[in-house]
Amino acid sequence: MNLLNLTRSGLLDYTVGQIAHFFPDGRNTSVRTRIDAHLDEALSRLHKCINAVRLWQANEFNYLHSTQYCIYLYYLSNTIWRSTSDIEVCTKLFLLNKTLNGIDMFYEIAMPEKFFIGHSVGIVLAKATFSDYLVLYQNSTVGKNAGIAPVLERGVIMYPNTAIIGLSHVQANTVISQGVGIVNRNTPGNVMVFQGSDGNLLFKEIKKDFIQEFFRL
Repeated sequence: MNLLNLTRSGLLDYTVGQIAHFFPDGRNTSVRTRIDAHLDEALSRLHKCINAVRLWQANEFNYLHSTQYCIYLYYLSNTIWRSTSDIEVCTKLFLLNKTLNGIDMFYEIAMPEKFFIGHSVGIVLAKATFSDYLVLYQNSTVGKNAGIAPVLERGVIMYPNTAIIGLSHVQANTVISQGVGIVNRNTPGNVMVFQGSDGNLLFKEIKKDFIQEFFRL
């Protein structure tokens, strides 16, 4: 993958420099060592994600593209967590992502290989079950209720100000309209979900596969 306007070593310097700026505890050497050891694997995961997204140029990572950088920071933190369980470095990367991009995407969350974030501000994600071809827009929330997290199948699209909470199973190819909250409810697949005036959910069947609008299949 081509790193635009930055070498691998430059990206390492840039990432470590940001952490040092926001968390000036003098522990930069250990942070650099840990990130350097796992940077290539994180970039490989990012590469697959970028190449899946139709709106993005394939095989290119722009560190100044805020959404791509947001996903990079998640993959980096999650890669380090999966390999080492290093809470300190992972937490700094998580907090850096939260500071820069306004997103709460914890390093322990198992995000899918292929997903897209339209705008990251206000997104909050619990440790739910996520699947490929997930689309998230600003102020979307996936959260637990009474300790139970939702299940999202392949191709779920969450437009702005939407929520999936608790004991909810959202089946494949579900589009959640702006402002809709799904709380302890299931949805059938191949539907667009609207909020009814009586508080119930309204399902409109869709014949179209919305995944193809966002992703290269």
